[in-house]
Amino acid sequence: MSCTSVSSFTTSLFVPSKNSSLSNHKRRLIQCSLGGTVVEPKATTASEPLLLNAVRGQDVERPPVWLMRQAGRYMKSYQIICEKYPSFRERSENVDIVVEISLQPWNVFQPDGVILFSDILTPLSGMNIPFDIVKGKGPIIFDPIATAADVDQVTEFSPEESVPYVGEALTILQKEVDNKAAVLGFVGAPFTLASYVVEGGSSKNFTKIKRLAFSQPKVLHSLLQKFATSMTKYIRYQADNGAQAVQIFDSWATELSPVDFEEFSLPYLKQIVDAVKQTHPDLPLILYASGSGGLLERLALTGVDVVSLDWTVDMAEGRRRLGHDIAVQGNVDPGVLFGSKEFITNRIHDTVRKAGKGKHILNLGHGIKVGTPEENVAHFFEVAKAIRY
Repeated sequence: MSCTSVSSFTTSLFVPSKNSSLSNHKRRLIQCSLGGTVVEPKATTASEPLLLNAVRGQDVERPPVWLMRQAGRYMKSYQIICEKYPSFRERSENVDIVVEISLQPWNVFQPDGVILFSDILTPLSGMNIPFDIVKGKGPIIFDPIATAADVDQVTEFSPEESVPYVGEALTILQKEVDNKAAVLGFVGAPFTLASYVVEGGSSKNFTKIKRLAFSQPKVLHSLLQKFATSMTKYIRYQADNGAQAVQIFDSWATELSPVDFEEFSLPYLKQIVDAVKQTHPDLPLILYASGSGGLLERLALTGVDVVSLDWTVDMAEGRRRLGHDIAVQGNVDPGVLFGSKEFITNRIHDTVRKAGKGKHILNLGHGIKVGTPEENVAHFFEVAKAIRY
């Protein structure tokens, strides 16, 4: 195993012994260091979670790690809850269940980020947009938006009134995790939310949202503004109730050409970031957009603290294009978790090496896939947490 790196670091890999459990197995410590010198752990701010220190550019001993969809169907404990509560909205809108599911990966893997179990569409009901999330079908918007009159019916979101369970869950999570990891909240970006409510759910071609954008841009801008205002309030609400960082998902913005991204997504993302920074200047904001290789430089223009890269972008190239003033997150291919443990280990080291020292949150380039072996997720965390710069 090579220890070559962009910046010299010591790598420690815990290898589980055979016939041992994930929680109490004996481990064999393998250290490889450049020049035969073992690098001592660097001092960090003890009162703050590692993830926050890394994002802020402080001296950290290793990259923090958490995984998108780390609480999900690959875990047996989550499957048990699904059998008892088959409705996704029931699982995601009940304080006790939300807390239990959010803490499942924390109790097993001890990631450096504990993300709220929820969905980016959760605010829609509070904006007079009825929806459901149906097993096997995904999101369904009962009355898709198509006209100016439809947009007029969309109300401004009041998280305190519409989703009090989110605030309650975040408060409990912060107490449970107790600063040993960062509690993460998240929201959907205006264009992505608009895509769902105009398309009526998920889409492959995005013809309805593009028809609206290119034939009635004023109508779409009106809808996007309502989402921008509402998501600004939602981020502030999450931060006030325990979220120590918030990730913004603009999953469908990469369906736009660069010039259209600059009109229909970028201004609203920037508006959200600027407004949140006025009231919560120290709250790290992470932006994720899948398939964003063609938009990386534009994502940085939003003013977020972290750009999360998907696996189609080489990490070293992404670093060069974004510069080292902004933190990066990612970006191991989720499919790697179906490989051997050696293969997983190599990909983790490759990603960390290319990201370089500091301002990097180790993550996948997308969420954990259904069917991923839980033991491979455990291995990912073990390898990641044993790395030393």
